Amino acid sequence: MGERFNIYCDESCHLEHDRASVMVLGAVWCPTNRVEEISVRLRELKQKHHVLSSEDLRQPRLQQFEVKWTKVSKAKLALYLDWIDYFFDDDDLHFRGVVIDKSVLDHAARQQSHDDWYYKMMFTLLEPIVDPQQHYRIFLDIKDTRSERKRAKLEEVLRSANYDDDSTIIDRVQQMRSHESEVLQMADLLIGAIGYHHRQRHGDLPGMAGKLNEAKLAIIHRIQQRSRKSLDRSTWLRESKVNLLCWHPREDTP
Repeated sequence: MGERFNIYCDESCHLEHDRASVMVLGAVWCPTNRVEEISVRLRELKQKHHVLSSEDLRQPRLQQFEVKWTKVSKAKLALYLDWIDYFFDDDDLHFRGVVIDKSVLDHAARQQSHDDWYYKMMFTLLEPIVDPQQHYRIFLDIKDTRSERKRAKLEEVLRSANYDDDSTIIDRVQQMRSHESEVLQMADLLIGAIGYHHRQRHGDLPGMAGKLNEAKLAIIHRIQQRSRKSLDRSTWLRESKVNLLCWHPREDTP
């Protein structure tokens, strides 16, 4: 029958002309039957750090505080570090990210649109995660009015690539709002950290008055420490905890 998994996908600086040097696609996944327990543990960490009330803890869809990379600050650093530690301490949580230097893109030369290329990259992100012997539900963070079209196209691409005409592998691809899912918020946090690290390396982070965000650097350091990865280069393809691809176009392929 196979096991069921949920995959939560997010993206950073994915637009073609947003002036960002680095784009990151990422996914956190875990067994479907662990989602509720993991979500409760992460909400309890929010409550521990006084950003979530007891009432919010019981009503996750109405909660007021959402963990997001853009919200990282010195005042909330302990919460974010606890979330990172929880990710590494739970053996059922996994992350894969694809890092892309947007300066190397030349869609015209390869006769493709940015959207066409985007779906290739989403497939590149998800291909090592999806086992045809298992079953998956894929959740996408709602970004804009184009989100539904992107959802439908990604579902089509994944099912076609896996010869999944009867939807036995990819059960569904659906949109959700990030405040509704702690696991999706975890994806945002990890993607944000990896993107910040690579944009720093590109010299693309002037910061406030020329200073980098020390709290964000502390989170990146914790990820490097716990993963034992520099985050500068690709990992082994089958790396299970923090799986990273620093993508470069091949000369002989689109």
